[in-house]
Amino acid sequence: MKNYFLTILVLLIGVISYAQENSILNDTVNLDEVLVKATRVDKKAPFTQNNITKQEIEERNLGQDIPILLNYLPNVITTSDAGAGVGYTGIRVRGSDATRVNVTINGIPLNDSESHSVFWVNMPDFASSTQSMQLQRGVGSSTNGAGAFGASLSLSTNGIKDKAFAELDLSAGSYNTFKTNVQFGTGTLNSLGGFKAEFTGRISKIESDGYIDRASSDLKSVYLSASFFNENTLIKAIAFGGHEITYQAWYGIDAETLKTDRTYNPAGEIYDDNGEFVSFYDNQVDDYKQDHYQLHINHNFENDWIANLAFHYTYGRGFYEQYKNDRDFSDYGYQPIIVDGELINTTDLVQRKWLNNDFYGTTFSLLKNFDNWSLIFGGAYNKYDGDHFGKVIWAKYGSEMINDKFYDNTGVKKDFNIYAKADYSIDENWSVFADVQFRKVDYKVNGIDEGPSNIEISDKNNFINPKLGVSYFLDHSNFYLSYARANKEPKRADYLANNNVKPETLDDFELGWKYKTNKFLLNTNIYYMHYKDQLVLTGSLDDVGNPIANNIGNSYRLGLEIESAINILNNLQWQPNIALSINKNIDKYAEFDGILQGFGNTDLSYSPAIVVSSNIVYQPIKNINISLLSKFVGNQYMSNIEHENSKLDSYFVNDMLVSYELQSNKLFKSIKFSGMLNNMFNVKYVSNGYFYTYDDTWSDPNNITTITGAGYYPQAKINFLLGVTLKF
Repeated sequence: MKNYFLTILVLLIGVISYAQENSILNDTVNLDEVLVKATRVDKKAPFTQNNITKQEIEERNLGQDIPILLNYLPNVITTSDAGAGVGYTGIRVRGSDATRVNVTINGIPLNDSESHSVFWVNMPDFASSTQSMQLQRGVGSSTNGAGAFGASLSLSTNGIKDKAFAELDLSAGSYNTFKTNVQFGTGTLNSLGGFKAEFTGRISKIESDGYIDRASSDLKSVYLSASFFNENTLIKAIAFGGHEITYQAWYGIDAETLKTDRTYNPAGEIYDDNGEFVSFYDNQVDDYKQDHYQLHINHNFENDWIANLAFHYTYGRGFYEQYKNDRDFSDYGYQPIIVDGELINTTDLVQRKWLNNDFYGTTFSLLKNFDNWSLIFGGAYNKYDGDHFGKVIWAKYGSEMINDKFYDNTGVKKDFNIYAKADYSIDENWSVFADVQFRKVDYKVNGIDEGPSNIEISDKNNFINPKLGVSYFLDHSNFYLSYARANKEPKRADYLANNNVKPETLDDFELGWKYKTNKFLLNTNIYYMHYKDQLVLTGSLDDVGNPIANNIGNSYRLGLEIESAINILNNLQWQPNIALSINKNIDKYAEFDGILQGFGNTDLSYSPAIVVSSNIVYQPIKNINISLLSKFVGNQYMSNIEHENSKLDSYFVNDMLVSYELQSNKLFKSIKFSGMLNNMFNVKYVSNGYFYTYDDTWSDPNNITTITGAGYYPQAKINFLLGVTLKF
């Protein structure tokens, strides 16, 4: 594979050399920044936000997923199933999990329509094709896709570059982790019909054994774009996709195994007829492909109205394969069989659960800047059509089951939204912001579910989401106050777990102060998020590792977030942040030990009261940067009843990043060396887990006892990544 990349690179050098001779050497074209303007907010807007530049992305981009690259932002917690940031990764913001973080790419929704989650593993190394990111904590401004209950993350893909380029990125590290990446661009070329053109591409491959046993990842991806533009119009076509094969690592381990063998992975265990462990199944993998296509048309009219129109299509297909021990025939819709005169009720088997889906639609926006105010109209219409089915591909007994679907159902979701935003400057000190969105969601599921059993879901929701804010500017300060409402429909798993599940509502109040000088930056924010019928994580998982949530009535989050950047010396900067919060269920009731019990005002699950991050950046000499990154996460519960067995202990980890860039005028424009030492003090910590309960009705039916248990996802101890970037 590495030879393949090198061959591609040699061919590209020739293409780039030609393009350099024919390119137009002007400043970088920024037309495509408008593609994300409708779903982002200005730095002066009355919302809590972080903006991440291309340079900041590149600093730590050695093969880990985007959530891991965002780990040191305020009130952010990340985790990795495989333990080292490659493969399945997750993110929480203000205690809200990834299904409640709205993600868009160039304004187009990325969250899966049914699970609401984002599977970054399906698009490995996408950070290399990302120009910028904006993370809005809380509800934020209106965007496309599922409602933002924890945050919204807007990604913009690479912008148009004037000059031709080629890059080769190589990195390697612990757990046999390797990344190979080739990027190229033609630069701006003369074209026909008054338009200029630019073409870019990327090919990536990432491999890792993972920290957890057999938690391997084999990831491939590609990114291509073609831009045609003049002074007023941009037409940009983008295609990107990925293929991931990961050995399953979503089962977790119990508390005893965490003490004795923290890298143990129970996935794929095979037992004999006596219940004795035999071996592990080799192909207990998740195998999925996802292709994305986007077409963007942007035009700046003579009256300064700017129009954006985009069309998109995503095709996903794949399966996860599992070895199942001693499964009942009835679970697959079959009767027991007779073998050699003996009635056989169960069998060992291998099953594949498939997902085949299409997601397509359009997004649009219209922008206008007046003397003292600006106006944005926007919206989207999207449709998702997903097939869920399962097949048995091998069985010890019952060969008639093989290749027969034991469940088969279809989910169809239509999502329409339209919004209007206005920002008005009253005078040089005061400005107001108003935003209102209407969203209509229609979701239906029909067919046969596992069991087997009939499944039928039909739900329609109409949501109105208003936002309002005011800002006051004085010298170096910006004070703001905002209110935003969000409504969110349940996920597929929520519908399946509870027939009476309801949509949830969030009212978010934000009060902030931003202060900035040449040597000092301070952002402080107080937030109060009040929920009605919040769907909070119970701590339990379904059979594919997805979290299960239930409506809980009233709950709230009250927090203080402070972040700063301090230039201590000309070559020494400190970037600390801290988040303090109270996250409570109000009058929590739950069934425990066979009776409904009141637990009072309990902590919301997965919501630590304190999260602290720090980044100390030192530049001893030109072109050398040394960063010490630190993260502390306080105690948290995986349940909503504060059960001691559901407690995740606090942890404090430190990473070190060193980079050196060597400028050259010969074969390479520059050579950059990077090294990252993760968890440098070798801390044994757990960033995620799950909690489950079940009632023991066998021991004493008249005295039911609730049995509890927990699973844990340990993260890697000390490990490293080394990389080199060659720019032509």
